[in-house]
Amino acid sequence: MKLTRTPNRPFLFLTVLLLLALVAVLAVACQNQAEQNAQPEIAGATEDINAIAEARGLTPADIAAAVKTYTPSGMHDEYYEFASGGQSGQVYVIGLPSMRILKQIAVFTPEPWQGFGYGERGTLAVLAQGGETVYGEPLTWADTHHPALSETDGDYDGDFLFINDKANARVAVIDLRDFEVKQIVKNPITLSDHGGTFVTPDTDYIVEGGQYAMPLGFGYSSIENYEADYRGMITFWKFDRAAGRIDVAQSFAIELPPYWQDLCDSGKGPSEGWIFCNSLNTEMATGGVELGNPPFESGASQRDMDYLHVFDLEKAKAVYAAGNFDLINEFPVISLETATAEGLLHFVPEPKSPHGVDVTPDGEFMVVAGKLDPHVTIFSFDKLQAAIAAGTSETDTFGVPVLDFDAVMEAQVELGLGPLHTQFDDKGYAYTSLFLDSAVARWSLGGSADELNEDPPWTLVTKTPVQYNIGHLSTAEGDTVNPDGKYLVAMNKWAVDRFLPVGPLLPQNFQLLDISGTGTDMPVIYDMALPDGEPHYAQIIKADKIEAWEVYPEVGWDPHTQAVNPDAPLQGEERIEREGNEVHVYMTAIRSHFTPERVEIKKGDHVVWHITNVERALDATHGFTIPSYNIHVSIEPGETVSFEFDALDDGVFSYYCTEFCSALHLEMMGYMLVSPEE
Repeated sequence: MKLTRTPNRPFLFLTVLLLLALVAVLAVACQNQAEQNAQPEIAGATEDINAIAEARGLTPADIAAAVKTYTPSGMHDEYYEFASGGQSGQVYVIGLPSMRILKQIAVFTPEPWQGFGYGERGTLAVLAQGGETVYGEPLTWADTHHPALSETDGDYDGDFLFINDKANARVAVIDLRDFEVKQIVKNPITLSDHGGTFVTPDTDYIVEGGQYAMPLGFGYSSIENYEADYRGMITFWKFDRAAGRIDVAQSFAIELPPYWQDLCDSGKGPSEGWIFCNSLNTEMATGGVELGNPPFESGASQRDMDYLHVFDLEKAKAVYAAGNFDLINEFPVISLETATAEGLLHFVPEPKSPHGVDVTPDGEFMVVAGKLDPHVTIFSFDKLQAAIAAGTSETDTFGVPVLDFDAVMEAQVELGLGPLHTQFDDKGYAYTSLFLDSAVARWSLGGSADELNEDPPWTLVTKTPVQYNIGHLSTAEGDTVNPDGKYLVAMNKWAVDRFLPVGPLLPQNFQLLDISGTGTDMPVIYDMALPDGEPHYAQIIKADKIEAWEVYPEVGWDPHTQAVNPDAPLQGEERIEREGNEVHVYMTAIRSHFTPERVEIKKGDHVVWHITNVERALDATHGFTIPSYNIHVSIEPGETVSFEFDALDDGVFSYYCTEFCSALHLEMMGYMLVSPEE
């Protein structure tokens, strides 16, 4: 017979009460002890800080800067900064205010750690979208310049990032759910660009401005025919947000005079629907110093004014929709003659050798800085519209209407030597980089920004020295309709004496400035060495606007289609299939083994290999490589990757996981055995 015991419920209840009371007493005692110990610990810490500061020669300002930027382990930054990687062809992701490099996004060039560009299919197929050189060789390097975040109503929305390749006139699309490039588009009519990539306020179009004039379509013409045969261009790439891709079939370009188009910006608010681009070399200098001609740097700087290009995008879209264009390499191009006749292009004289046009957050003004003029020039959009409506009889050499400078100009502010680029904050200030002064200038805006600070409008407020020769600068959300105005990053071209010596090739220097104050309060609070040259531009977005995936949504995910791959190998379905001399390998990866662990094929086989990382844990990434075959892939949790190759040599090849994933990481391997031909 089984005996049972009935619990003594009153006794159990009293026991629980006593235990709870004991826990409460212990908690109070611990709190009291912590309070008693707090003062000595804080005092000791203060003494330690003072000793450290004295030993290292730190000033109170140094300590304040350290506190402003220090981000403890496990604490996340407030902002993402997306910076071009220059000649690396990639994009850097940096956290602010810590200035920690979080990631290098592979875009235009192979990147081994991420397995980008290795093995046919997959990422190599994305890289191949960018095309080949005019000689048929694959493009394997790039010069990234101007990243642009996607926008909704003129504000960053955190969905996509775009970046251009100046060297080869390419534009890439990056999905910010997984921070991977999805598409690369080669411009079919020109070889280089500079004024990309800037988006319209709802990311309907990605704007790609040209750079050096050439015969459009890659043809040849003697440089003696420069004025007749060489041309500039601007391209409007239609973006399909639902597909996350540029719709090439709905995109078009406009032929421009053979000036060198520079940076562009999109209108916003009252100026939405208009595009503004700088230009230089309106002299149409053709160089030839070796022949006794003036060199480009002086030949292209003879005139006092160059031309701000002003585009009516709505009219341009209507002309394109009506089919009023020519085809160059089967790409629609609105001719210069048509652009002039239809009134979609006007010029405004601007100080010579400009290198930036920036639209104010309210969309009322366009700010232009000429490298050889100590002023920034502010143009009024209202005055621009009035001048266009009034008409003008003045044209350039090619018949483009040239508006009167004084009729369109609102103000000029003298800032210093070598002004380049301008960004904005939430307090009615603008910030302009001064290349020759090696400084950042803060100056007050007019118009609707008048009441945001106590400084008189259109006035230089202060300058902060930076080290050295600053090019671009970026403020938090500083080129949107709602800037944040907390931080500014100076992207300096020279580092000189800022860091430990590393040989003649020095890093770039990104300096973080605190612009949260007003007036003259604008200190440098961090120096960051960036070991890639030469980064150009960056955009800074609030971290909470980006909703990046921690793992892919489902096992078997294909990042290139952002959907489950129907052929993804899953656990229990691993196999090797042969069809003639084509072998398909369906493999899974999980800590700490691949399945299958032996792959037997024959010399001469064409191998198509699929691997799924079936992990669902955060950061449980696996890598895969086969020696001698120049194959490496990175497989994030849930992802399926594919690659293919020809088994050219017989032998024994050990494949293994390249990402240290577990205590038995070294055992995560297998053998590919390639038998000799029969």
